[in-house]
Amino acid sequence: MRRGSIMSAAGLGSVDPVKRLRYITLHAATAGAFIFLLQRYVLDASLDSSLLWALAFGGCAAALAYTQSNR
Repeated sequence: MRRGSIMSAAGLGSVDPVKRLRYITLHAATAGAFIFLLQRYVLDASLDSSLLWALAFGGCAAALAYTQSNR
């Protein structure tokens, strides 16, 4: 059995869409939670400011994870 035949059958870079979506979601949620906790409790920011930063960083993390998963 050769490795080349296995790789061509599976396709290079083929990833299950559910795993890709889970990776992107977990990446965004982790980044959002981290920045929220940092802003809220370490930097003593207001709740609305912390939520806004968490949403922004979560969105950026999701975009980064999306581009990385398509490589």
